[in-house]
Amino acid sequence: MLQLRNLLKAAFKSILKNRMRSLLTSLGIIIGVSAVIVMVAIGEGTQDRIEQEIDSLGTNLIVVFPGGSRSGGVHRGAGSFNRFTFDDVEKLEKEATLLSGVSPVVRTGGQIIGGSNNWNCMIYGVSTDYFDIRNWEVEYGDFFTERDISSHKKVAILGKTVADELFPDQDPTGERIRIRNIPFTVVGVLRSKGQSGMGQDQDDIVLAPSTTVLYRLKGRRIVDMINAEAIATEYIDAAQEEMRILLREAHRLDEGDEDDFTIANQAEITEAVTETSRVMTLLLGSIAGVSLIVGGIGIMNIMLVSVTERTREIGIRLSVGARSSDVLTQFLAEAVVLSLTGGIIGIVLSFGIAYGLTEFADMYTLIKPEIVLISFVFSGAVGVFFGFYPARKAAALNPIDALRYE
Repeated sequence: MLQLRNLLKAAFKSILKNRMRSLLTSLGIIIGVSAVIVMVAIGEGTQDRIEQEIDSLGTNLIVVFPGGSRSGGVHRGAGSFNRFTFDDVEKLEKEATLLSGVSPVVRTGGQIIGGSNNWNCMIYGVSTDYFDIRNWEVEYGDFFTERDISSHKKVAILGKTVADELFPDQDPTGERIRIRNIPFTVVGVLRSKGQSGMGQDQDDIVLAPSTTVLYRLKGRRIVDMINAEAIATEYIDAAQEEMRILLREAHRLDEGDEDDFTIANQAEITEAVTETSRVMTLLLGSIAGVSLIVGGIGIMNIMLVSVTERTREIGIRLSVGARSSDVLTQFLAEAVVLSLTGGIIGIVLSFGIAYGLTEFADMYTLIKPEIVLISFVFSGAVGVFFGFYPARKAAALNPIDALRYE
């Protein structure tokens, strides 16, 4: 222990003799470590936020989209052929055994007038199951009921953004609004969910009974999509297959016919997004890691210069009984201390940068302890790897030649 303390003391003393040169030498490590931690923190933060947002949509969510169509041998893509009706939803509600909720989704847009203001947004026609499927909660008022849906009642629940635009700083429950000049009564305001990972405002929405939106605002029978929720995560795949069988029966598809719909679940969406984010994080970290290599090369260059400058000192040490291993250890210790010091400064700097990005650039960053530890260890490894050659060169000097060196 005493020997290690003396070794580190000598290493720090040698480094502090040329403070500016040591700082400039460590600069590559400082930038490298801070860049790696910040880049990975941005990637991890983005991934964490996306996962939270996806979970907020519903853990066991299953979405059924319209299928594609063909015309003259040309496939028009998903969503170009839609046969969904309330009959499909009713069949799933009555016959599906692995679903805890099913809701049609009827989408339209329009100008909304409320109070002395107006706002343009999307209007979603849904059933009461939709609130549980998508994990919506109310901040004011309450949700509409099954009776409101069956009677095509003109009631609406405002998203937080819409409520703030139409009725700033007040509870709009009970107020009247007009959607495309059709009067609706506000029965509640949704609790805010904020922006999605794609930058879309999830609160810029109005929810109304599906029957009201379909027949009074759209004037047609076609439902845009179907949302459902499996009774448990482990039954999602089985629930999807059950829905597929029931919808094929409802659409009278023969055994050889392709599905005229597409079913996707939340796990698939989460996995795809997470994998993309993971690859991006790895790419960003790898690019930033290059600067650590550059910093290591800088350390090696300076250590080679140091060996040249201290040749006579090395010769004297060897001539009075120091072993080659002692010289090698001394120079290797200086390289490692230089690198680790830069790593520590880089870690501190990364926390400052991450804080600044979160507070002033509206970027969510997440610094995990393991990436900090890996960066610190890697900075030390860079010092060992790039410091070994100069240290070995110093240890291999001939004492007589070193003493003659001018």
